[in-house]
Amino acid sequence: MAVWKPKTFIRVKVLGLVWRGDALLAGEVEDSSGRVTGVRPLGGCIEFGETREDALRREFQEELGCATTLSGPWHCFENIFEHEGNIGHEYVFAANVELSDARFYAGDRIEYVEDNGAICSAGWFSPAYLPPGVDLYPAGLGPLIAAEVTRPPV
Repeated sequence: MAVWKPKTFIRVKVLGLVWRGDALLAGEVEDSSGRVTGVRPLGGCIEFGETREDALRREFQEELGCATTLSGPWHCFENIFEHEGNIGHEYVFAANVELSDARFYAGDRIEYVEDNGAICSAGWFSPAYLPPGVDLYPAGLGPLIAAEVTRPPV
């Protein structure tokens, strides 16, 4: 398994916050040994000339083959992190979205394909009750949820 390393430049990303009750749809993040160390909502990089809305729609179409509808305001935060001894730096736009395909809300696990061809797994995780040793990524998202700046739709 190839070890993922953060890019050495600032990236701009979008994340779609898909909720089922108090659980957030998030992909598992593994370390180089394959151990799950965290979960991260689905999304990806904004490409040059692309709006954040277009990037979010494209990412969900590529990963799940599913359309999305924006259902909340955008939130932006900076994320400087370390992964496997390498520093990463990104600006993240996150917003609540709804999936057009209801079958994704029914299952517990969702397989999806990343842009590098890797098959990944996502599931429903309550940010307040993650398993021991599993963090919510990016780090700036947890405080937004805890402060109810962004939260599950009522």
